[in-house]
Amino acid sequence: MLWLWILIGMGIVVVFVFFIYYNRFAVLGNRIDNSLSQIHVQLKRRADLIPNLIETVKGFAKHEKAAIKAVTDARKALVGAKGVEEKVKADNQLESALKTIFAIAEGYPDLKANTNFLELQRELSSTEDRVAYARQFYNDSILSYNNLCITMPGAFFAKLYGKKERKYLQITEAEKKKVDVKF
Repeated sequence: MLWLWILIGMGIVVVFVFFIYYNRFAVLGNRIDNSLSQIHVQLKRRADLIPNLIETVKGFAKHEKAAIKAVTDARKALVGAKGVEEKVKADNQLESALKTIFAIAEGYPDLKANTNFLELQRELSSTEDRVAYARQFYNDSILSYNNLCITMPGAFFAKLYGKKERKYLQITEAEKKKVDVKF
């Protein structure tokens, strides 16, 4: 009779372990989905700030139409992007176009002193920090998930539940290049 109770106890422990690992994969998967969603939220926030920035700059820099058009086009590409890779590419284009706008602002002292422009610049800077944090959190979540997929006994359960390693957000080769600052 004692052996029966031991077997039942061991069976309960085994079932409990299966539930624990299933739930760990579910929680980590949800964390990854949430962190990716947070990246999209911050990119949307930035895209929503762009029209206000463009209108402010337009009033001061009427002859800088090419730069303004580049920012507008990059924003459209970001808003219409599908999938992570496409959004990252569009985000990089927008970032580059925004740098041009801020460089143009250097030539317009009245624009640099304009409170609307300064506030929008602060908001965009804050949003850039949020995007960077959201990307870091996403990659940290991927790390936790992937560690569970490749370490034992998680690897056993990953295979059992059909879970595979996920990809990190990658930076492009252009972003890895050295930035030359000239005065």
